[in-house]
Amino acid sequence: MSTFLAIILVFGLLVTMHELGHFIMARRAGIKVLEFAFGIGPKLFSIQGQETRYSIRLFPLGGFVRFLSAEEIQEEDQVSRQELLHRSFESKSIWQKMSVIVAGPIMNFILGAALFIIVFAWFGVPTASNENVIGTIIEDKPAVEVGLQAGDRILAVDGISTPDWNSLTTQIHSKPGEKIILTVEKANTKEIVSLEVTPELDPQTGRGLIGISPKVVKERVSVLKSAQYGLQQTIEFTRLIIVLIVQMITGAIPVELSGPVGVVQVIGEGAKQGLSNLLSLTAILSIQFGILNLFPIPALDGGQLVVLAYEGIRRKPLNPEKKGWIQLTGFALLIALMIAVTYQDIIRILTK
Repeated sequence: MSTFLAIILVFGLLVTMHELGHFIMARRAGIKVLEFAFGIGPKLFSIQGQETRYSIRLFPLGGFVRFLSAEEIQEEDQVSRQELLHRSFESKSIWQKMSVIVAGPIMNFILGAALFIIVFAWFGVPTASNENVIGTIIEDKPAVEVGLQAGDRILAVDGISTPDWNSLTTQIHSKPGEKIILTVEKANTKEIVSLEVTPELDPQTGRGLIGISPKVVKERVSVLKSAQYGLQQTIEFTRLIIVLIVQMITGAIPVELSGPVGVVQVIGEGAKQGLSNLLSLTAILSIQFGILNLFPIPALDGGQLVVLAYEGIRRKPLNPEKKGWIQLTGFALLIALMIAVTYQDIIRILTK
């Protein structure tokens, strides 16, 4: 799949599903949707539905759903005006408004889970092989120093046969800090060689390690198992992303953010590695997109939820002018952040 097509498909899927969440929940709440747009900027193409205009805009880096606002209603007929007012976003309860806003991020989590399930059902579940064949080599570890390579088969340790990965690791783990002799069948030449290596002591487990890992194979599973693994993967990545964000905020790890340029580069790499990797990457990006949209920044869904919660607590709508200033400030901060991370992405690419 070409990189350009992959980028359009991934961005399109993330944004469309997010806005579809807002759209579906708005319709369920009885809110009139004036426009469903993919992209931002000048309008390239649009088609008028029964009451919603569907449009594609110039820059495919976002999208929006535009609801009927009470300020836009200028019907002279009092009956029509009352009907339209009842279908405006402002006329709905706090809980209805919140459900419409939160539906976008929720749809991104659903998309992430669905893509993981598809990957596991169609391509299989990545599983460590029990073959005595090296899958990957960890850099700066003893295995690299003695010349072991991915694909090499370790036949014995100190003359003791190791027909599978379990028996191989049992021998290596039991001899931290001791010199051992590996009998190895080289991947390229099929030559049998003897290599001397000293496993490093892992202080956490007390085991000896040389820096090798097994081959990973795709194991076909049932649709039910795929659904189970897909949900587990979604929960695990959600937890991992939240932990990383908290660690960056608290200063436990360096702040590393990527903007559109960085995401495009990652999608391009994923496309080169095949459909399975691209779908998995899209699932992860969708989860990230959902989490980031829940941040309490005024221009994002999370910021709108905070404003709605504030209105619910004070039992009074926020002044439209104040709300406009809050949205404008949040949007300006978001643009500034996007420019900053895009600059970092470009510098990172150029320095590489």
